[in-house]
Amino acid sequence: MSWSNGLVKEILKPESLIISSEIAVVIADKFPKARHHYLVLPLADIPSIFHLNRSHLPLLEELHLLARNVVEVKGVHWQDFSVGFHAEPSMQRLHLHVISRDFVSPSLKTKKHWNSFNTELFVPYTQLYAQLEKENTIARLPKSLKDELLAKPLICNQCEFVAKNLPTLKEHLVGHLLDPNPIRNEPPVTTREPVPPHREPRSQPC
Repeated sequence: MSWSNGLVKEILKPESLIISSEIAVVIADKFPKARHHYLVLPLADIPSIFHLNRSHLPLLEELHLLARNVVEVKGVHWQDFSVGFHAEPSMQRLHLHVISRDFVSPSLKTKKHWNSFNTELFVPYTQLYAQLEKENTIARLPKSLKDELLAKPLICNQCEFVAKNLPTLKEHLVGHLLDPNPIRNEPPVTTREPVPPHREPRSQPC
């Protein structure tokens, strides 16, 4: 099994599961880019966001529900998380990132890591859901735009600080983490978050 299929291998291990439902599971990212970094994956063999259409909207709602559940299980604040998909995923199997916005982690090692979560290369759940509902498909970004986004300056996600390099940014982020006033502001979004049908969560801790 190639490295790109590593997620499929992980969800087959019962010990890897944090929460599961009848159609999806939550695992911890093996190389977390923040203090809390989880992945929500469907059990169905859906390779990526580019294989989605409107028929998958209920599945996305289930993934989002599990995202909320894992944050609750971990005893942390939903407002401190970014929830979304990479615009150009590198791993096989659709997966929703649930990542805390502190980005304090030894696994955050490159500018690509940072910009893949803090530019338009990271598509918020609400945005992808709305696009799929409207257009019935998710289009790839042009390569020129992807390269441009990866090359963007290292801009702090919590203030206007621009770091000259990643070590400087990581030191700055630790300062935010030690601030007694935690992050509580949602990032700006242009779409309204869909409201899933009212129902009791089907997930349960594994």
